[in-house]
Amino acid sequence: MAKDNSTQFAPSWYSAFGATEHDGPFQHTRAFARLWRAFMRARLIVAMVLLALQLFLQVNGGNPNLQEGPPWLSVVVGLYLANCLLMLRRGRPLDQNRSATLQWLLTVGIDIVVFMLLQVFQAGGINYTLLFALPVLLTSILGSQTLGLGAAAAVTICLLGDAWLGGPADVSTMRLLQTALAGTGFFLVSVLAHQLAVRLAREEALSASSQAAARTQAQVNELVIESLSVGVLVVDPHGVVRSANPAALQMLIGENFPAGARLLLSARTAWTHLAALVQQTFLMGQALEVETDIEHEARPIQRVHARTRLTTLDGQGSGLCVLFLEDLREVEARVRTEKLASMGRMSAAVAHEIRNPLTAITQANALLDEEVKEATQKRLTRMIEQNASRLSRIVDDILNVARAQPNPGEGLAPRLPLDLAVRHVCTEWSTQNQAQGRFAMHLHSPKALVEFDPEHLRRLLVNLLDNAAKHASTAPGAIRVISQPSGPEHVRLSVWSNGAPLETSVQRHLFEPFFSSESRSSGLGLYICRELCERYGAKIAYQRTQLDQQEGNEFFAVLPLAGWSERQARAQRHTEPGALDSRFGATTVFDPSPSNRPPLGAA
Repeated sequence: MAKDNSTQFAPSWYSAFGATEHDGPFQHTRAFARLWRAFMRARLIVAMVLLALQLFLQVNGGNPNLQEGPPWLSVVVGLYLANCLLMLRRGRPLDQNRSATLQWLLTVGIDIVVFMLLQVFQAGGINYTLLFALPVLLTSILGSQTLGLGAAAAVTICLLGDAWLGGPADVSTMRLLQTALAGTGFFLVSVLAHQLAVRLAREEALSASSQAAARTQAQVNELVIESLSVGVLVVDPHGVVRSANPAALQMLIGENFPAGARLLLSARTAWTHLAALVQQTFLMGQALEVETDIEHEARPIQRVHARTRLTTLDGQGSGLCVLFLEDLREVEARVRTEKLASMGRMSAAVAHEIRNPLTAITQANALLDEEVKEATQKRLTRMIEQNASRLSRIVDDILNVARAQPNPGEGLAPRLPLDLAVRHVCTEWSTQNQAQGRFAMHLHSPKALVEFDPEHLRRLLVNLLDNAAKHASTAPGAIRVISQPSGPEHVRLSVWSNGAPLETSVQRHLFEPFFSSESRSSGLGLYICRELCERYGAKIAYQRTQLDQQEGNEFFAVLPLAGWSERQARAQRHTEPGALDSRFGATTVFDPSPSNRPPLGAA
């Protein structure tokens, strides 16, 4: 796989064009804090300008055009600068609707007092009225409406008092009018600034809520896409895979795909037809579908159904191509499963209809057997009886399989010595299939008795052995049958073969009906094995295990020992609900690791 001209997977399905920074649930709090710091910096800048102005006036005191104020004003402005530095470093942002606190007094109160002292005692024609807009805006935007109007009222009263006490009567009247207009402007600024701040805060909260909902929906979609059995790839016009779910990586690379792998569809020869499909989709500007094969070096060819869909970028042209890959074996398995459900219902109906004429045939044959005397005719009636009994058993099996939930306790199954029955079936199978050279038995449960119909046990073993013989080599010991104890209540029966490991996609459907990795197989063998095991309370499973330092495939069934059903019922009467399940799970039924396996000896 080429490493050049490739792109790292995007961390999210929604970040293919570059990730955007999300503010998170405290977006409003952080924005409020930034606004607070902006006002504190503005106070600091104003304090520095005022201090520089006072120092300039002190230095140029002899200039007749510049009149300096009292010397203590420089000290006041210096202390104001220190207050601004302290609030910028140590002050914390206040909630928008908090009432007046000490922190408000240390900011807004000090601003009004300092600016008023400069307005009253500063000699010359310098006017500081505009500076009062800073505390009014600070309280109106970061505080409540009442606090903002209170600051505007305090500023207006201070200005009116200064105008009333200063100058002759005619001058004071003009200053009072000017001050009244300035106060009215401060009130209007306070109301408008607060309304704008509240509206912006509301819009910001709505935006944050929408972003949180969008992120939640995106996470849900990502989880759904990650768990899909259908492969999903997001490809750009250059053939670079931006995102891919695990199913797609498993189809393209295999089971052990590296984390954070880089994919370029034109990098491998086996993917060039997919790259051509994507390129054709971009050129034609429409969705395409095709059935194709994906070749692997160490795996069989995988048949897939590939279809493409295009996304749009800001409503203009094609942005990305979404490529869906679906394993045709899984599609065919689903179709076969649906057919099986229909066949099961039909088989149950047909079996019911067969029972009546079959009973009539059996009874007529019994009456005929009483009448005939010749040996040849007796053999014919016995043949009719045997085949009628066989048909009756087949009908019973069909009806039992068609049941929604098989009942293991229904009927009385004979108690079989497991090792003896297994040896008889395996010897017969080995002779018929001429597998003596590569077949071995390791039976370590001579005292184990199981409740299992002999014919069903034979069918279980034959199906597993036939399946092993298809994939095992011809080496000695390539196929082995092993029995061993599995806890105090169960015995383990396994069929091991040294075949190649099964693909993950095949393992998911091993015991489903009509699913097979071979075109000529019916796919019913393992399904029948599972049905037979569940009928007698046994469990069957598959694992890849090592035997005699050799890797192989193992199908094992954990069978309850004879009498376990009665002990199970007694335990249910004396234990809490669920206790039996945990005790049953303590055996190797759900833990396939071959622990406590005795040494393998000669058959």
